Amino acid sequence: MASEPPRVGLFVTCLVDLFRPSVGFAAVRVLEAAGCTVEAPAMQTCCGQRAYNSGDRRDAKAVARVTIEAFRGFDYVVAPSGSCAGMIRHQYPVLFADDPKMRPLAEDMAGRTHELVSFLVDVRGMSHVDVRFDATATYHDSCSGLRELGVKAQPRQLLATVAGLSLVELADAQTCCGFGGAFCVKYPEISTRMASDKADAVRRSGADTLLAGDLGCLLNMAGRLKREGSAVAVRHVAEVLAGMGAHPAIGQPAPSPQTRG
Repeated sequence: MASEPPRVGLFVTCLVDLFRPSVGFAAVRVLEAAGCTVEAPAMQTCCGQRAYNSGDRRDAKAVARVTIEAFRGFDYVVAPSGSCAGMIRHQYPVLFADDPKMRPLAEDMAGRTHELVSFLVDVRGMSHVDVRFDATATYHDSCSGLRELGVKAQPRQLLATVAGLSLVELADAQTCCGFGGAFCVKYPEISTRMASDKADAVRRSGADTLLAGDLGCLLNMAGRLKREGSAVAVRHVAEVLAGMGAHPAIGQPAPSPQTRG
């Protein structure tokens, strides 16, 4: 008798919800292709990272409690974001280290939580995608995904199977783009220089498309590239893996109803 497909709770993330819902739909598509059933709990809000990183432990705990309750009962929790997944996996147990009631719940959720592409490759064993995207792309390794979760080879492995896609390596791909949540607000001059250095590396790569797995990084780099007059398209890796490459790139307006085919 066939076993039931794993039940995945999709942690949508604030930025996806507010700025790029197509990433959430793409995540559902690739998770279902990996044999999962997917739900997005309606009571989810934020992972609490902004409060936590600002030293506001009280509000971070309040948000984390809601998140833990929202994702009870799922086999896995998957986020199309290394920063949010990293917050849940590594910082939730820290938040509740002195709370005998919440600590085991936080540790349980941490153990079930994964970044999207690493989940597809490392947990579900996905080795290819049957989609096409005609482009020359380069990939930025987001800080949290790379350093907290070890996400590096997994997106490249799947992108290598996308028909029509040529992947070129980005110089200093692992270097921060300058977003860093509140960092770009507290240190705007440093952040702008870092983003400009990243934009320069993207242009020198010769790629026409920039990919990454964290929307904060992508919004930051898309804004910098646009301000500097670059025509490089910016997309979340999930959109390409899901075959949603025809969707307008980040920072580009959606076509009006009169121009849609």
